[in-house]
Amino acid sequence: MSELLDEASLVRIEREHPDGLTSQQILALLEQAQVNFSEASLRKYVQLGLLPRSVRVGRKGKHQGSQGLYPASVVRQIVRIRAMMAQNYTIEQIQKEFLFVRGEIEELERLLSKIFQTLEGSLAEAASEPVRRALMAELAGARASARDLTERLVSIEGRLVTKARVERAAG
Repeated sequence: MSELLDEASLVRIEREHPDGLTSQQILALLEQAQVNFSEASLRKYVQLGLLPRSVRVGRKGKHQGSQGLYPASVVRQIVRIRAMMAQNYTIEQIQKEFLFVRGEIEELERLLSKIFQTLEGSLAEAASEPVRRALMAELAGARASARDLTERLVSIEGRLVTKARVERAAG
């Protein structure tokens, strides 16, 4: 991994771009970090399922159209893929052995966090204190369920990756 894209840098990028990044922003960040990566590579990784597709988001203002935004975690995934390729993994091995649902799980966590924040903000407008307390308790239970779900998904992914690696080592 480029020392310019260490863990702290990746966390900062993800924190600074909670709504996502355009392909141009991704390429600019990688170029600043001296990671050789092109628009064509980005498209290829998306087509191969190594990266999530962008989501079209409307721009503010009249007749501004929309733009594609990728989750900020895409930068982390690209760095991870490039590091594996530097270790002589093929794209096919990366697809099979590293399922890359981790990026989707991270995106799910961010989306759930956004939903919980929105709901908590709405609770301030609840009619009465007893209603607000009941809804807060229900929301806390939902948050715990969401945490459990994402932990279980990470565990399942980890077991599948381990299985693929063992099969590769035996083969």
